[in-house]
Amino acid sequence: MHTLARTWIDDVLAGSPVTRALGIEVVAAAPEEVTLRLAFRHDLTTVPGVLHGGVVATLVDVAGAAASASGLTPGDAATGGATTQLDVSYAGAAGSDLTATATVLRRTRSATHSQVVVRDLDGEVVALAQVTSRIFH
Repeated sequence: MHTLARTWIDDVLAGSPVTRALGIEVVAAAPEEVTLRLAFRHDLTTVPGVLHGGVVATLVDVAGAAASASGLTPGDAATGGATTQLDVSYAGAAGSDLTATATVLRRTRSATHSQVVVRDLDGEVVALAQVTSRIFH
């Protein structure tokens, strides 16, 4: 992975105020695939023991953006990006720490389409998602 891509992942995405506030961390990053972790916290729940769906959606959004950034090279001259589509299907209650693995399925010069799988500590899928990210040049 190019250092430019790693800078976008670590400094811009993982370093953003919302990501830091939720405690989202980068576990692994390689070109076209990124895994993030979100520790369970009671202040992020809807009802006792269940993380709020919006928190899970934010984890998905950041994971998709990080996967998009993972393929950047100096030739891209990217100035930023934004999520243009986010589709999350919840498969179960999120009641523990979560990992989200985002894999780029298709990349063009100006956009990426990624699949994100969110799993709990037992490895059970709690959400499946598709994220389309726009890359600004």
